[in-house]
Amino acid sequence: MASLSSIAIEEPHHLDPKWLVDPKLLYVGPRIGEGAHAKVYEGKYKNQNVAIKIVHKGDTPEEVAKREYSFVREVTMLAKVQHKNLVKFVGACKEPVMVVVTELLSGGSLRKYLLSIRPRSLDPQVAVGFALDISRAMECLHSHGIIHRDLKPENLLLTEDQKTVKLVDLGLAREETLTEMMTAETGTYRWMAPELYSTVTLRQGEKKHYNHKVDVYSFAIVLWELLHNKLPFEGMSNLQAAYAAAFKNARPSADGLHEELAVILTSCWKEDPNSRPNFSQIIQMLLRYLATLSPPEPVVPVRVFSAENVVLPPESPGTSSLMAIRDGTGDNPKSKSENNSGGLFSCFRQCY
Repeated sequence: MASLSSIAIEEPHHLDPKWLVDPKLLYVGPRIGEGAHAKVYEGKYKNQNVAIKIVHKGDTPEEVAKREYSFVREVTMLAKVQHKNLVKFVGACKEPVMVVVTELLSGGSLRKYLLSIRPRSLDPQVAVGFALDISRAMECLHSHGIIHRDLKPENLLLTEDQKTVKLVDLGLAREETLTEMMTAETGTYRWMAPELYSTVTLRQGEKKHYNHKVDVYSFAIVLWELLHNKLPFEGMSNLQAAYAAAFKNARPSADGLHEELAVILTSCWKEDPNSRPNFSQIIQMLLRYLATLSPPEPVVPVRVFSAENVVLPPESPGTSSLMAIRDGTGDNPKSKSENNSGGLFSCFRQCY
């Protein structure tokens, strides 16, 4: 893998004109998600179904400047870093509101999907297949000098057929402050690397000692969740889980897992970040594990009575409990503004 520092994305100052969308062609539908500084809506752009993220500008001049910088950086990353397991960037606009437009992933979040099939667990091949999707997305980000810092099931979305996972939400660039990162999403602490959480105790101005290996730790916790379909550190609050991992070296149990999977987990969540593998190595370990699994036996119908009969293949694991297409709070009826020729801004007061 190339050096992180040698290929890091340059500091953003403005949006490239080729990334801009025409707000008159942008229509906003129901809200499907919300964060600390932004709301996400289902919508359309040039007859394409899209996700529309509207970023709050802030209430003070300092907040406005910081949000604008972060917004331009996120757009720059989305536009320049493309991968089949990263959400596809459509475009953005900065005035009169900051908007990021991406493809709409209608399979819902990995969190919702896992909840929908409980108490069952994913088939190991499916779980590791999802883990490979995540690893490849993270390998791409790290090769461009980007630390995600918020890797968790809520930030992993499924395609419509629920067979592929894509990583979303690149808003937490590594240059942002720790305070922003810690308060961005409820539950972030549970997946947070020990060295990242422990920086909260630093005095102002002290150096924060962490690097891209914080994402490897978070990946290990997500992989554990994929394999068990249980909440990691169950019985603890988010803060208790982070504290236990950071100061007591607590980890979920790897007992009962295939030896190769246990090795992947325990190496990825090691206390020393430098001892953790990188994502190129993780991909190879996951592929080696998959090679140990026997391919599933094909299901052959006992009888076929006529040529008109259609023999359907067996369902993929988990598809018998399909989750709702819309994730989060997207069940509310579509806004009248979606059919209004004013586009996004005619409904801006309802959006914010």
